[in-house]
Amino acid sequence: DTSNNSTQHIQIVTVEDNTPPVLSLPANVTAECSADLTPVMFGFATAIDNCDANPVIAYSDVTTNGACSGTFTITRTWTATDECGNVSTADQIISTSDTTAPEFVEDLPQDLTIECNSVPAAEILTATDNCGNAEVTVNDTRTDGNCPNNYIITRIYTATDDCGLTNTHVQTITVVDITPPTFVETLPAVNLVVECDAVPVAETLTATDTCGSASVSVADIITNGNCDNNYTIARTWTATDECGLTTTHTQII
Repeated sequence: DTSNNSTQHIQIVTVEDNTPPVLSLPANVTAECSADLTPVMFGFATAIDNCDANPVIAYSDVTTNGACSGTFTITRTWTATDECGNVSTADQIISTSDTTAPEFVEDLPQDLTIECNSVPAAEILTATDNCGNAEVTVNDTRTDGNCPNNYIITRIYTATDDCGLTNTHVQTITVVDITPPTFVETLPAVNLVVECDAVPVAETLTATDTCGSASVSVADIITNGNCDNNYTIARTWTATDECGLTTTHTQII
């Protein structure tokens, strides 16, 4: 007052920050399993706070496996913390799928036309996948031709990844029998002169074939000479395989 007497009253105002930051999240997304699944691809969360201009933002991921290696879910938990330790959290969901088929590693076998005794074994192929493992199986289907040793093999290589996606390669192998049979025994002399009462019986010949069996037939063709007992026999042995290829040997008696 005017005489300098005073009375004092003290009010204590305590300021507290009890309000957590407010998070704004990137959208939930679905992505290919081999994509870049980090925030660089799908965005970072942001936050605002009533007292802190720069709250600290962090995240952690929890992966939940799906039905196969290429399908899983990432729960990305974002956390915003202000200077007073107030925390807010929210989840971003990233779902993955596998839409990419595996790829063969080696050069793929090409179509072939080969002799019936040279059919190759299936090649050993491997495959890679963008999201997991892949295995390769092979299956042959035979289509018969016009004889037992002429046919087509349709050889299908199938690469399958963990999620069941497949990539196939078809090789067509055309098998042909082009080699005639071969006689087994020493062949009779090409020319033979005998007395009319000493005409030999046709020898029994056999034959082998590259691709299967062969049979031998023999036939005589007689050409008359200048009298009943002077004549010529053309004796021909014919070896025939299962595809009709033949080898002949003719003896003139």
